[in-house]
Amino acid sequence: MIKEKIKVSVRDLVEFILRSGDLNSEFVGNGNRRALEGARIHRKIQKSKNENYTKEVSLKYEAEYDDFILAVEGRADGIIIENGNVTIDEIKTTNAQLNDIDDNYNPLHLAQAKCYAYIYSIQNDLVAINIQLTYYQIDNDEIKYLRYTYSIDELKAFFEDLLKKFYNWAMISYSWINERNSSIEKIDFPYKNYRKGQRKLAVTVYRTIEREKKLFVQAPTGIGKTISTIFPSIKAMREGMTSKIFYLTAKTIAGTVADETFKMLRDKGLRIKTLDITAKEKICLNERTECTPESCPYAKGHYDRINDAIMDMILNEDDFSRAKIEEYAKKHTVCPFEFSLDLSLWSDVVICDYNYVFDPNVGIKRFFQDKSDFTLLVDEAHNLVDRSREMFSAELFKKEFLSLKKSMQGKSSKIEKVLSKINSIFLQMKKQCGENNFFVAKEKQVALDGYLRQFIGEAELYLVNNKKSSKCDELIDLYFKSLSYLKISDMYDSSYMTYVEKDGDDVKIKLFCLDPSKLLSQTLQKVRGTIFFSATLLPITYYKSLLGGSHEDYAICLDSPFDTKNRMILIADDVSTKYKDRENTREKVAEYIDAVVWKKPGNYIVYFPSYEYMNMIYEIYKDRGTNMIIKQESSMSEDDKESFLKMFEDEKKGIIAFCVLGGIFSEGIDLKNDRLIGVIIVGVGLPQICLERDIIKDYFEEKYGLGYEFAYLYPGFNKVMQSAGRVIRTETDRGVILLIDERFLHKNYIKLFPKEWFPYIKVNKNNIEAYLDGFWRNL
Repeated sequence: MIKEKIKVSVRDLVEFILRSGDLNSEFVGNGNRRALEGARIHRKIQKSKNENYTKEVSLKYEAEYDDFILAVEGRADGIIIENGNVTIDEIKTTNAQLNDIDDNYNPLHLAQAKCYAYIYSIQNDLVAINIQLTYYQIDNDEIKYLRYTYSIDELKAFFEDLLKKFYNWAMISYSWINERNSSIEKIDFPYKNYRKGQRKLAVTVYRTIEREKKLFVQAPTGIGKTISTIFPSIKAMREGMTSKIFYLTAKTIAGTVADETFKMLRDKGLRIKTLDITAKEKICLNERTECTPESCPYAKGHYDRINDAIMDMILNEDDFSRAKIEEYAKKHTVCPFEFSLDLSLWSDVVICDYNYVFDPNVGIKRFFQDKSDFTLLVDEAHNLVDRSREMFSAELFKKEFLSLKKSMQGKSSKIEKVLSKINSIFLQMKKQCGENNFFVAKEKQVALDGYLRQFIGEAELYLVNNKKSSKCDELIDLYFKSLSYLKISDMYDSSYMTYVEKDGDDVKIKLFCLDPSKLLSQTLQKVRGTIFFSATLLPITYYKSLLGGSHEDYAICLDSPFDTKNRMILIADDVSTKYKDRENTREKVAEYIDAVVWKKPGNYIVYFPSYEYMNMIYEIYKDRGTNMIIKQESSMSEDDKESFLKMFEDEKKGIIAFCVLGGIFSEGIDLKNDRLIGVIIVGVGLPQICLERDIIKDYFEEKYGLGYEFAYLYPGFNKVMQSAGRVIRTETDRGVILLIDERFLHKNYIKLFPKEWFPYIKVNKNNIEAYLDGFWRNL
């Protein structure tokens, strides 16, 4: 019988067993710049070594127990072999003064190196080995070495003590995996029958994971995408193909649907541990999100209590929901956000926003350093294009540096000086903008990067020594913005453009990621399988090219499971909704709205490409008839949104809602049955012409000859499809979709229509009522 392998990294093992004390995010030069510089400095040091130095050496040790094998894995920064002596080199960057670094500086650094030393010694039959801790001071480029020599017996005692302390945790993990897998083996698909296309989707998802591919799925509403991706993924987990599933979402509502799916499966007998990750600001239990032992009782002594909290949670709960995390965090007085991140190690499924996997600034890096067997389920994947562009881009504003310079007068001449240099560079860039008020370049501003690095160094020194300064908040804010900018700058390549733009009396510089595919693929290559799915993933070739797909990956387009007789798609192509024509055609648009909403009482949504256009039609329409007219506002709280949607609960009320394409009411809302019987879409949803869209257009015109399509046509039509998808949500729903714009019947648009949009009916103001009569009468 093959024994189950429980895997743990050297770093996680050491930190989990040996950590103690307070959680403290107070600014103490706490590693942010080191994280930025770390990889570069590692490469620099490694490159400077001679042929006796081997860098990035993978090491693995397996401890066999009666029931399972514990696999401890890691990667030593370097191994030096000289004159028959072996030295493990562990490189650490620091902004601490090297005189302050001694044997007691950070015991975890030495502990990690001792693990590597023991594993290497066992593999190579050594009786003694050296350890070198290399500390690189990033302010002055000085290096300090701490050297140790250990016998194999000393290392064995240390390492076996670590494993002994971790054994109970590994045993819990082993027992849980058996219990989980046994329940997965017994559970069947939770519905009596598969819907049309559902079985095909589930089988394809399983095969994608099995074959270590990526899958792009266009699956219309009603197929049941959530269960059809989750169910085969957990079956693959039972077969040992994947050890962890990440269910990634763009909006909270999608995570809620995943939670409900797992609850249903648990009701059928599934045992699986799921975790919902909530943003720190939302889940913080303190009055103010300030993670210092002086300000937060949950931070003081956090590491002394955290393992007890984890043990309590994993032994007593399967659903690590926000409410449960808060409950156990209060019980054990630990930070709920850090608690949730630790629970991710013990979870089978992690439900979280895209950014926890892909964002270089906030991603959970512990899972994506090396190749893994994880599975990513990317819900509403059409959103990831713009979201990833945002994650991989960065911008800075001149005003913030000038304001900080004024605030720092008389406090730090060094910071003042470097801020003056940065301000001068912004002034030079402002001149380059000329009469166009902007300029675009393929290269980044190297001089700016250099001064930003100086600013960050001086800011760190000042903040460490002036923690109580009233101006620290402003300095800290710009410090972190500069760090993020430099992190993106280090990624800069041919998929980026730099643009500088006058913004009123301010100047903005942006490192703009046009094609996120390469950066996304760096993460995708480290997991076993990825499933991108959406009801609007057309054209699939567009999404494959921007989301890191290749010609070897799979793609499927599924048919709608709903009867086409339950919906009628009308296209009024005798109206121009182009900006220049809107004033002249507004009465005609209002007449078409009248024709639809007066033919059958009920709830309708009318979607517009902008608030300006929406308000134009609203003003001439609001006094017509007795229907209740409501409209989306440009800024709405969660309570406002809920109140808005509650208006649709009365199916007979007769609500007409004016909303914006691509807004909060155009996707992710589920108005089933007769809560919504019609959608009217005014315009083709093209993004507003702007500098960024034109930069995208020029880039993809040069790359593929499809600039307009990538920048405007495809993103715009996705909004149209999402809005149209609000109508038919179940097999019993009935409804009308009216598309108003002359461009909808151009061939460039018709070829984008999903299968379920055929047949459609071309209408005008003379025959639309007859078609509507026939549709509603025949139901």
